[in-house]
Amino acid sequence: MKRRNVLGLLAGGLLLPAGIARAAGGRKMSAHDFDFVSIDGEPLPMKGFRGKAVLVVNTASFCGFTPQYEGLEALWRAYRGRGLVVLGVPSNDFGAQEPGTAAEIKTFCAGYDVSFPLSRKEQVIGGAAHPFYRWIAAELGEGAAPRWNFHKYLVGPDGALVGAWPSAVTPMSKDVTAAVEGALAR
Repeated sequence: MKRRNVLGLLAGGLLLPAGIARAAGGRKMSAHDFDFVSIDGEPLPMKGFRGKAVLVVNTASFCGFTPQYEGLEALWRAYRGRGLVVLGVPSNDFGAQEPGTAAEIKTFCAGYDVSFPLSRKEQVIGGAAHPFYRWIAAELGEGAAPRWNFHKYLVGPDGALVGAWPSAVTPMSKDVTAAVEGALAR
């Protein structure tokens, strides 16, 4: 999705559910208000990425899109020195294509030479979805929730959503790299 389309959706006056829309003190929430847990069980707060662009991708080991791990790693290596973080969020929500344990997922990802951060396995759709993904649905509407594995969301250095792409859009596509370049230039 092009940046102007996301901004148009954000400006569309969507009502955000209570508890997701506002942080303490009534300020509008950003991606920096959410925490993940790393695949190793360590805290992985999004506020730790403040000032960096973050591409958040729900991943799965046994999916037709799984070879995108190569593109995600290439994107991470190309842009991490300029402030990009790629964050893989393993999920078993689609086709039960991520059934493994944290250790099994790490071993599988090692086969793709994945060096970018991974969270523990999370739900990314529905009422039990990780709060970050519920926030995305609140920000952009329910139709913006992932529809399959390897859905991508770009968070700007300020914590605002600046892009979203479905599974079929590859990490090194012109749309994604242009949005990353734009976010890093902010």
